[in-house]
Amino acid sequence: MTQFYDARGNIYGVVSPQALREAGIDLPASAAECASLRQSWTEAAIKRCCDWPDGKRPANSKSHRSDGLLIGPFQASPPFDVLIVNTDGTLAERSGNGLTIFSQALTEQGLLAEQGALLRVHHDKGDAVETSVKPAEVEGVKGFWLDLGQADFGPRAVDAQSVENVDFNGRKVCRIQPLATLNPVWQHSQFVRIGNPHCVTLLSDGAALPSNQHMRASPLNQALTKIAYAMPTGAGDPCPAGINLQWAVRESAQRIVARVFERGEGPTASSGTSASAVACAAWRVGWVEAGEVQVVMPGGTAPILLEAIDGERVRVRLFGTARLIG
Repeated sequence: MTQFYDARGNIYGVVSPQALREAGIDLPASAAECASLRQSWTEAAIKRCCDWPDGKRPANSKSHRSDGLLIGPFQASPPFDVLIVNTDGTLAERSGNGLTIFSQALTEQGLLAEQGALLRVHHDKGDAVETSVKPAEVEGVKGFWLDLGQADFGPRAVDAQSVENVDFNGRKVCRIQPLATLNPVWQHSQFVRIGNPHCVTLLSDGAALPSNQHMRASPLNQALTKIAYAMPTGAGDPCPAGINLQWAVRESAQRIVARVFERGEGPTASSGTSASAVACAAWRVGWVEAGEVQVVMPGGTAPILLEAIDGERVRVRLFGTARLIG
């Protein structure tokens, strides 16, 4: 029923709405209704599709066999509606790797044309988020360009509360007290919204990057969950709706190394929107110029294209590739 795909170490299950209904899950008719009523069905869907079969969970693995579940399409022709379900049952507004995987699944189903299509992610935090996707090939690798639109910056873009403005590279960024308390070098953070909210903490030394293993361990995992997750799982501090966390360091010209802790998931091997947010934050503080930026994560390197509109705005495209793993 559920097929699993890997996009740079990010694994999602893909399942059709009809298959879930046939499995006994009471899924509403439309993606919009599903989003508004998500508390009535997401727990059952995650349990049915993403839990490890009894006795099959590998040692030292995550508690679920995937980083989330993609439900769709709800139509036989574009635009295609889709739901991105985190393993805690919440809905994401956008996922670069998730939409790459969904595009690959649509291609294998014969639904995605050469000219691409519009994908609409429905969630319970506002209007559906649209992403244009087009098949492409980069350096011999087949995949998809995702047009993520313009990035917005600053506390207002992510509804952050009680943050302090500080200087970094001649730019105003923010000091997030809960992050600075965890590590005194986590002092400079740039808020970015690319359809979903991000907080990129800028570092001068790669040794200050947290490892995924470290972020999975208590008490750091508990502390980051409190920051990243909305209530009741977390504290929603400083963002009541939650925030995706990244840490970034400039490795060389147009190349940034990053780590990711996602709201609703925790530490991940990679994240497309997180990589895009990192590239945008790096551009904002003068680490990189417009053009292609490489963002290096444990799961792989994401090519990002930044198109500067003016000194304050930038448009973002992400290249992604995915493969079926079972």
